[in-house]
Amino acid sequence: MFTIDQIIGDVLIKEGGFVDAFEEGDECRKFGISHTMLSEYYGRAAFKYEVETLSEEIARDIYERNYYISPRINNLPHSIQAFIFDSAIDLGTRQAIKFIQSVCNQAAYTSELSEDGMMGPNTRRAAEWADGAMGTIFLLALIEERRNFYRIIVTAQPAKQAQLAQWLEKLNKFEQEIK
Repeated sequence: MFTIDQIIGDVLIKEGGFVDAFEEGDECRKFGISHTMLSEYYGRAAFKYEVETLSEEIARDIYERNYYISPRINNLPHSIQAFIFDSAIDLGTRQAIKFIQSVCNQAAYTSELSEDGMMGPNTRRAAEWADGAMGTIFLLALIEERRNFYRIIVTAQPAKQAQLAQWLEKLNKFEQEIK
């Protein structure tokens, strides 16, 4: 089973070293951590050299804080935490939580959840219910929900077709971990 540390490690490798994207009209970044994210972490405007010299330790802390603890993914059933955390990094925390809400609604959770992408007590309880009632099928349903979301992205933005195979391969790895 994937762990939060493994997922962060994969992101750090994938995102790589320093990128000065100013010429492309974007922010500089390192390990996928933008100038804005680092500034928020420090509580002040970060200097470009601080992005350039960003340590893996601080990058890991930012990923954990922003995509795991702050959106309360750490309060979900353990069996789905790594997948939802990975979804949050790829698609944003709100979309990752919407996957949970959608699957729980489709599974007929006792009270319909608002699919607002917010991790409140009802979403947490619904996830616990789904985990207990569905077991590994809950995670498989979340994977399928994300797979369908990627296909919707490609339909709306055909230029992203080139990324689809990479996105689906990642989902296949999560599925293989279940079996």
